Amino acid sequence: MNEIRNDGVVSKLLKDIPVPKMFRARQTFPREVITPEEIPGVVNQQLGQEQFASLVKPGMSIAITAGSRGIRNVDIITRAVVDFVKSRGAEPFIVPAMGSHGGATAQGQLEILAGYNITPETMGCPIKSSMEVVELGVSERGRTVYLDKNAYEADGIIVSCRLKPHNAFRGAYESGPCKMMTVGLGKQAGASLVHSDGMDVIAQNIPTMAKVVLEKAKILFAIPCIENAYDETCRIEAILAEDILTREPQLLKFAFSNMPRLIVEETDVLVVDKVGKNFSGTGVDPNITGTFSTPYASGGIKVQRTCFLNLSEESHGNALGCGLASAITKKIFRDMDVECMYPNCITSTVLASARIPCIVASDKEAIQLCIRTCNKIDQNNVRIVRIQNSLHIGEIMLSEAYYEDVKAGKYPGVEVLDEPEEMEFDESGELLTPVKKI
Repeated sequence: MNEIRNDGVVSKLLKDIPVPKMFRARQTFPREVITPEEIPGVVNQQLGQEQFASLVKPGMSIAITAGSRGIRNVDIITRAVVDFVKSRGAEPFIVPAMGSHGGATAQGQLEILAGYNITPETMGCPIKSSMEVVELGVSERGRTVYLDKNAYEADGIIVSCRLKPHNAFRGAYESGPCKMMTVGLGKQAGASLVHSDGMDVIAQNIPTMAKVVLEKAKILFAIPCIENAYDETCRIEAILAEDILTREPQLLKFAFSNMPRLIVEETDVLVVDKVGKNFSGTGVDPNITGTFSTPYASGGIKVQRTCFLNLSEESHGNALGCGLASAITKKIFRDMDVECMYPNCITSTVLASARIPCIVASDKEAIQLCIRTCNKIDQNNVRIVRIQNSLHIGEIMLSEAYYEDVKAGKYPGVEVLDEPEEMEFDESGELLTPVKKI
């Protein structure tokens, strides 16, 4: 492949495309929150109820799930569950429950957990990581159901996870306890079968396969957390195993009501400073950015072109989701590790997220390419929305085209924080102006 240079034909075609002045704005959403300091107490209050506490008996070995998503306070929540199990005289251990993530290897999954501060030392208990599974049975749709062998052999399993809307399909059960039981604890083998019929059927596979897990595995209870629009923990609720199929859809509605959004609703160009698996399974949450990998889910901002500028270190080279951008920088391309990316695609059968979009030399060129290739817009008054990542959109940047409308109150919940100014780039075209003023 030819080197991506900042002095080639592409750079020359883009160098005179103007990047508009931008201003900072604050978006305001409902903010029910559980602070990190409050989390252990909330976990103890939930699990201390007799119907849950009575299930954890002295001497029992208890498997506690931990996933690959960038869940706020996941280390604090997980440690609180571990400590509760210990307080009951039982012996906890943590199981990575993340399907094929971490390159579909036991070591890769340990590394992901370590990136979230989940280690044997920080959690005070062992972590048993393996891709080995046992076969539990067959769902009513004819799909074989698998479960992590270490979890299966425990005396009980606690499903700790986040509950939120999925980024590629819609159903009564999306990302939550049922998906954690079937995809997460199913490891690569189980995750592959859940996804095998396509994203239009996964909403049927998850609950029907979860029924088999609930019948055949020793699931004690689930304790999902839900986050507010500011990526803060706002609810933690324990659910008995027999109530999961009833309660999860109800909590999903609550999670939808707490989703953030880009309030301006439409733009020409969306700029995302950083993408990665710690923000969403597809690098960015399409429920925010509109960059869906399948036709079976929709939402987010309506946008013509989207560019991604950086890949997070926490992604370990997994740049899944970049295929949904219009342009990425050579920094992201350089940091890609297809051995980490492609196992997800093979497992989910969704390839769009791993395709390679236009690659340009710098942040500035990525933005300019998007502006230049938009159709039916005024390039001298282009609408641009810039975000740090899809989890943190309380403070954003908007181009000057939005300024008067925001000041006039056209977008309730959006307020101006400063005046429109030119964004600063260094000599190589790297963006220097931060979204949040330091």
